[in-house]
Amino acid sequence: MADLPSTNTAEVDVITRIAQSAADGPVFMLNLNRYRSEAHYPEGQLYRDYMSVLATLLLQVGGKILWRTTVLGQVVGNQAIDEALGIWYPSNQAFLNLMSAPASGENMRLRALAVEHADLHRCQPY
Repeated sequence: MADLPSTNTAEVDVITRIAQSAADGPVFMLNLNRYRSEAHYPEGQLYRDYMSVLATLLLQVGGKILWRTTVLGQVVGNQAIDEALGIWYPSNQAFLNLMSAPASGENMRLRALAVEHADLHRCQPY
């Protein structure tokens, strides 16, 4: 996780402690993404390639995208995003395994090209 911009290392430490405990279990991550213009969200090849590799990566760790939606506008606040994704993981350890799974390198490469900004929120299991 430390390779991602704006990583909250204290939160990664919490996830790591949970993953190493008997309390580890399913976790839901809310992903709020703003894409680079080069990604041509939602129809561009770069975006589609990123989503394809993300799907492979999630399979490798046992996670799955439960839903995704295009953000049409913002009523309150000032966080401009293009897409919200709800991703379920069978455990906190599965989430941590994202960084070492076989498709991780390609996912990170495409993420760097496609995603301008991302916020990731750890939530109760969905």
